[in-house]
Amino acid sequence: METIVVRRLAAGNIKKGSPLIQELDLARPIRGNQGEQVIVSDERGNFLGKAYLGQQHKGVAWIYSKDPNQVLDKDFITELLSKAIQSRQGLFANPDTNAFRIFNGEGDGLGGVTIDWYAGYAVFSWYSQGIYLYRDDVIEAFYDLHPETLGIYEKVRFETDGALEESQHVWGQEAPEPLLIKENGVTFASYLNQGLMTGIFLDQREVRRLLLEDYSAGKTVLNTFSYTGAFSVVAALGGATQTTSVDVANRSKEKTQEQFMVNHLDPESQLIYVMDVFDYIRYAKRKQLSFDTIVLDPPSFARTKKRTFSVAKNYGELIADLASLISYKGVLIASTNAANVSDKQFDQMIQEGLSSVSRSYSYEHSLGLPKDFPSAPATPVSDYLKVRVIRLDQ
Repeated sequence: METIVVRRLAAGNIKKGSPLIQELDLARPIRGNQGEQVIVSDERGNFLGKAYLGQQHKGVAWIYSKDPNQVLDKDFITELLSKAIQSRQGLFANPDTNAFRIFNGEGDGLGGVTIDWYAGYAVFSWYSQGIYLYRDDVIEAFYDLHPETLGIYEKVRFETDGALEESQHVWGQEAPEPLLIKENGVTFASYLNQGLMTGIFLDQREVRRLLLEDYSAGKTVLNTFSYTGAFSVVAALGGATQTTSVDVANRSKEKTQEQFMVNHLDPESQLIYVMDVFDYIRYAKRKQLSFDTIVLDPPSFARTKKRTFSVAKNYGELIADLASLISYKGVLIASTNAANVSDKQFDQMIQEGLSSVSRSYSYEHSLGLPKDFPSAPATPVSDYLKVRVIRLDQ
């Protein structure tokens, strides 16, 4: 079995519990093939763990065990999945929520694969060719543990040059389209076999719950980068007097209307704009509009015909731009899933953005990933979600 050698800093992180090995961590190039199981050692030859090779955007290999005799096989995978499923029993038993994450890659012990639960259907996402080589063992182990699964879908999130379908149904029943799921008592329309996305980001469950329960009743709510309008729907159900959804994608209006309708709400009573968020901000300023609650959850990177947006470079500017639309004592729900932005950097962006327009503020909530999205120790890219609920005091 080949040994890969990592530098001192990486060895320290591995000892702290990090399973991720990145290109820059390597003391010498890797010669093995994707999926191959290897020994990991430091530059002095000390054993650090067993890993498999899996090239993806996060890194090049994942440690799966600190036991030198452990093999990555179906028995080991079954053990990991069993622990993950057991830890989600509270969610399985929750009558108000039937969509959540069952297995969260490195946070549950095996980087490169996630499994999501959608009202009886399982969706597997594969992030590297290396982990995909274990596909049959993972799927079979899951079904052995959870035979009540109605059907299985998979998403291939690594480059295959067209050799594999990006999204496909692989076993059991096919889900209806839309598949109606529940989250905190709210219904959402999801689609399990229309590309990589399903219509709902499950990691925002607790943020939507806060909006539903505490920041909607009697409020006007603006949902920027609204995607399929999930935040808008929960705001309306939470008693908002008006919701406004803004997204540049043409399909966002139809998808948002659908989310209102499956909750027996008239989409015509809500405002839905298909336009660039930056253009909408200028429009709202001209019309002297203001909102009691604004949700800001942009993609980490986006490019339109007019501009390029990056959370790492432009988030603070966007907050400053939106600040004039937030009413006195209003609330900004600021969120990002940019793994390259630390909590400290995110807070600094917020401070710089609001200070630049002389808006004082206070934090009411700081949230990260929900419990069904555990992250790996000493692995910042694993703990990617950062959310701040901010009260603007003047």
